[in-house]
Amino acid sequence: MRKQADAAVPELPVGARLVVPVMAATGGSGRTTVAGLLGAGLASSGSTVVLDLAPRLSSPWPALLAGQKAGGLASLPPDRPLTRSAVQQACVVQRAHGVGADVGGAAWHLLSDGQDWHAQPLTLPENPAAWYQLAAVGGWQAVVADTTHPLAHDLLTARCTGRSGRTRGWYDLPFAVPVLCAAATAQGVRSLQQAVMVLHAEGLPLGRTVVALVATGDGRPPAAVRAGAAMLTSRAAAVVQVPHDPHVRAHSLAAARLRSRTLQAGARLTGAVLAAAHAAWGRPLPDAPRPAPVVPAPRPAPVAAAPAAASVATAGSGARAAPVAPAVTAS
Repeated sequence: MRKQADAAVPELPVGARLVVPVMAATGGSGRTTVAGLLGAGLASSGSTVVLDLAPRLSSPWPALLAGQKAGGLASLPPDRPLTRSAVQQACVVQRAHGVGADVGGAAWHLLSDGQDWHAQPLTLPENPAAWYQLAAVGGWQAVVADTTHPLAHDLLTARCTGRSGRTRGWYDLPFAVPVLCAAATAQGVRSLQQAVMVLHAEGLPLGRTVVALVATGDGRPPAAVRAGAAMLTSRAAAVVQVPHDPHVRAHSLAAARLRSRTLQAGARLTGAVLAAAHAAWGRPLPDAPRPAPVVPAPRPAPVAAAPAAASVATAGSGARAAPVAPAVTAS
């Protein structure tokens, strides 16, 4: 019965775009694991991309680009319009490992910075709207963003400086269902509870927020984790326990075989995200709006120009996008 329930993943309408930012209060919270499971799970619902927002040398994703001839973010020029084919060709293709329904042929895209370690770093955009524009050009129906900013600190900084902040920017995107990750430890849950308090104080919608508690070892979760999960269940859209998987630790998400418990947790995460989206906006999801151009704040010109990704404002299939200010530039 559980397998049948997990497999019932609805398809997204062709014109829909579901945004799933994966965020955390601290590092070591399992964001990348959760983002990978969601990418695989949502692939059975529609075309899916995982956006890697981390700098290259601090990200585990570029290791998955080895062996695939894809230019990554650096191949997307900031000063020319982009096409859907160009954006998709910059990605690498990943295969789902049994998450969701009929995933034998399901695949999802990964967009990351796959340059050599010594290549000039890219300055990635902080504004979530720039990534949304890039996903719109790519034409994906599900967009999973593996973010790097500490959300509670970001919200507090935004309040003190009078700015919007990245966390609110992700929440404000059309049809966004954020996923908050925390290690399934006493300290991890305390950090998560504090972050939830900040989210509530800022008036952000916890009712369409999914919580993922990622185990750091086998065995029953500590009492503090169980109590925290019970508390969060009444405030968030869902709380999903992600078990420890030694295959992920040893081989990352490129492991050919994940534990069945891990795959089931990925299916539950996917189901929780889709259920939260349908509860908030109806079923099927409405068509995604056309994103407006993002004009980033002026910044000094780089010393040496290098190819990089840009954000553009069109979702038309195969159409040339209107040029806008660069969203990703070489630093």
